Amino acid sequence: MFMKTLKRHILIQSSPERVFEVLDDLGVTGMHMTNSSAMMMGSKLHLEYLATNRTGLNSKYRWTGKMVGIKMEFTVAVTKWVKGVEKVWETIGDARMIIYSWYQMRLAISQTDGKTNAELSITYKRPKNLLARLVSWFLADWYCNWCLKKMLNDTKKQLEEQGHGTSSESVARTG
Repeated sequence: MFMKTLKRHILIQSSPERVFEVLDDLGVTGMHMTNSSAMMMGSKLHLEYLATNRTGLNSKYRWTGKMVGIKMEFTVAVTKWVKGVEKVWETIGDARMIIYSWYQMRLAISQTDGKTNAELSITYKRPKNLLARLVSWFLADWYCNWCLKKMLNDTKKQLEEQGHGTSSESVARTG
């Protein structure tokens, strides 16, 4: 079965631990799917936490909603989690999505020249249904790139805006 991987990275002026903490929070990184937007075709999804632990190994989430009138419902589980370094999460069970039949995302954090490099990737499989495969062929990469970019830029924006108000961040930046 066809699988494709897309990657993006960004340098952020913050500690690796803090960058990981923000990217590990679906309230931040999933925000682009919970707000109505053109890329979401005017729709939005609802996020439900299925485990008592919202982060870490074996945490689970369910996304539900409709997009262009089509019901979407899929569950995601964290399958690898190394605090401050790496996180892998993927869809499990029967996933009802439009442009994928399955996906896996990976977050990797490293430090480069005093900044934190955050790399996100998504690997996906196209749907089995012929019409959905055609839609996926046209939209999946475009949507994946938008999603990765939103997740990284929202994290950078949040961290760098928080940093402007604290003197310790200002000292660290000038030193």
